[in-house]
Amino acid sequence: MQIKILCIGDIVGRPGRQVLADRLTQLVQEQSIHCVIANAENAAGGSGLTTQIYDKLGKYGINLITLGDHTYRKREIIDTLSNADNIVRPANLPVQAAGKEVAYFRTTAGPVVAVISLLGRKHMNLLGDNPFHTATRVLSKMPEDIRLIIVDIHAEMSGEKVAMGWFLDGKVTAVFGTHTHVPTADETVLPKGTAYITDVGMTGAHESVLGRNIEPVLKSHLTQMPFSFSIATGDVRMNGAIITADSNTGRASAIERVCVKLEHAVDAYDNHDGRPDPSMGE
Repeated sequence: MQIKILCIGDIVGRPGRQVLADRLTQLVQEQSIHCVIANAENAAGGSGLTTQIYDKLGKYGINLITLGDHTYRKREIIDTLSNADNIVRPANLPVQAAGKEVAYFRTTAGPVVAVISLLGRKHMNLLGDNPFHTATRVLSKMPEDIRLIIVDIHAEMSGEKVAMGWFLDGKVTAVFGTHTHVPTADETVLPKGTAYITDVGMTGAHESVLGRNIEPVLKSHLTQMPFSFSIATGDVRMNGAIITADSNTGRASAIERVCVKLEHAVDAYDNHDGRPDPSMGE
């Protein structure tokens, strides 16, 4: 049977969460989506994820959650990472790190979707294991009856993401990129049946610099001095991609970019702590 999987790009702060709360259910119904995957490493105040926000994302309709280089920015999420079944930390972090390498979701239609997160190594300031070797290791342990496998490659360099797409062509259903917050126009189904896109974009305020207010970012670039990069609120959108795949073979037949706008204004204040993070948070 044909399964539709929605992959949502980096959720940035309260504006990103608000567009999910307001528009995700409608999109799922209109497009007959069977599974929703979202990168939530910037969902809490623009950097990290809290337990409270993790719970909210589930209520909004997100079935599987991936993370990235800000996985442990909020320490309280560590228990959730250890105990919840629908959230993954990057698989190429040290094996001792808290969290699961693979998460599964059984759709209402029956087929199970698996998700894996991988961190790129170029310009990421992290010393994770080789993501290509990690992908091979994790896939070698995947149960044989799991056909629908989605990989989130959270990386800075587009070339590293593209290489991962070709490396995993025919081995997984889809590879979608996150981290750079800008959607790319290279969505395609590779020759062996893997859907690919270099970056699905950002879910948050687009009248911004990667979800942050423009003025302090410009001041930082102009002066090289530190400023708090507070969350922007203008032009809020949800960006992602819908992948259509055969549940029996795991092969993708289509990938389509989606962009949904929030129709009303939103306040960026985050109830979990209310403080802007000083980093860009991508």
